[in-house]
This record gives sequence, structure tokens and C-alpha cells, in this order.
Amino acid sequence: MRNGFVSLNKQRVGVSVNEKDEVVYQGQIINSPTWLPITTGTVYGIALNYKGLLTEHLASFNTPPYKQPPVKPVLFIKTPNTYNAHLGKIVFPKGVERIQAGPTLAFVISKDASRVSKDKALNYVAGYTLANEVSLPEDSYYRPAVKAKCRDSFCPMGPYFVTTGSLESKNLTIQLKVNGEVKQENNTNNLIRQIPQIIEELTEFMTLKAGDVVLTGIPEGRVDINIGDTVEVHIEGIGTLTNIVVAE
Repeated sequence: MRNGFVSLNKQRVGVSVNEKDEVVYQGQIINSPTWLPITTGTVYGIALNYKGLLTEHLASFNTPPYKQPPVKPVLFIKTPNTYNAHLGKIVFPKGVERIQAGPTLAFVISKDASRVSKDKALNYVAGYTLANEVSLPEDSYYRPAVKAKCRDSFCPMGPYFVTTGSLESKNLTIQLKVNGEVKQENNTNNLIRQIPQIIEELTEFMTLKAGDVVLTGIPEGRVDINIGDTVEVHIEGIGTLTNIVVAE
């Protein structure tokens, strides 16, 4: 089952997507819907959660200031100004030389979650969606990357989420396409922490609220994107998130 949010008569309304890929609201088909970001809640991201990406940085983690690889999730946040939707525009900021796409599997929290064990974690997941965690290039994971990650429009999400009963998240191919060409490909079986472990470790110290979204991680090999590019994140079993890069 696929559910999402669109703008209808200037209101945010929940819709479903049927087997014909038609968008349905209260039994009526909506043609050319204006998609909205999948959440109005908080969006958290997990850095360094792909095995290949962590391997690339192992040498630097054995030197100051780290001295060892991280033993807990490396957490960051995408602020509300970054929230973007399917077919929305990714804004290439003035004065910036490079920006990079960040294809990621994301999940939506269904109900408030605090101190949840791994074996019960999926009871708190409404479904899985796509996100593009756009960022300026990052040279260090030591300092919070707010300036790199929290630019306007830098977190497209959607267009919808697939309910947990419809999909198994542990072995999904994830692709990034730029102008129709595959530029990055990986699989969620390469995640260091799968979704149940992420939920357990995050809810040890904070409550995830209903509607919050968690980005599970970006694979190694980030790709630069430029003004005029059409950028697609595709995950098998979920769909495709499409955005165009425009100048500020």
C-alpha cells in the first residue's frame, strides 16, 4: 500500500496510490497532483551507515580528534527549510562551487517511540520512502554539518511511502540517476545498522514522534549535481523521486 500527501485546495491532504499509479483522494482520482514533503515533523539522518563509506574513512578515524571509529550512530538533522517534494526544485546556492546528491532509504515513524527494543522496532514504522539528502561536499564528520546539509530545498522526500507490510527493507537496490544515467548504485544489505537497530539506539536517549522521518544513510561515491540536471533516486519496490536542479 502506498500513501502520501498532496496540496488540494491549498490544504495538505493524505492520498493513496493504486495499482494503476493513480493518486486517489476520497475515492476521486487526482490528475497531476502537487506532491508535498512526506512529513512536517523532524527529519533525522544517520551518517557513515554504509560499510563502504565507513571503510573509506577508517584511517582518519584512528587519528585525532576521533582516535577510533564511531560506536554509536552519527546523527544529524535536516531542518524544515530543507524539506522538498517529488518534482520540486533543488536550489543550487549562490557562492557555492559544488553540491552533491544523497540517495537514501528513509522510514516514517507511525507512533511515538521511546526506549524501543530491536525486536519491537518495526511496530513503530509506518512505511518506507525515498529521500535525496543533498549536501555540500563534506571533508570531516567531526563538526556538525549544518552549513553543508541545511540549505533550502536540500531534502526532497517522497513521493509517497510504502507500508511496512508491503516491503522488506533489508535487501533493496538503490540507484541515483542524473539525466537518465545511473551514477550511483548500492544495496541496503550494505547498511551497518538496519532499521530496527537504528530505532533501538536512537530511542535510548530521545523520543521519535509520530510522523518523524529517519534517513538510513548515504552510500559511498557521492555524485556532484549541477544546474539543469534532472536527479532521480530509485529504490526497488518503492518507486522514483525526481527533482530538477535550478540556480538560486
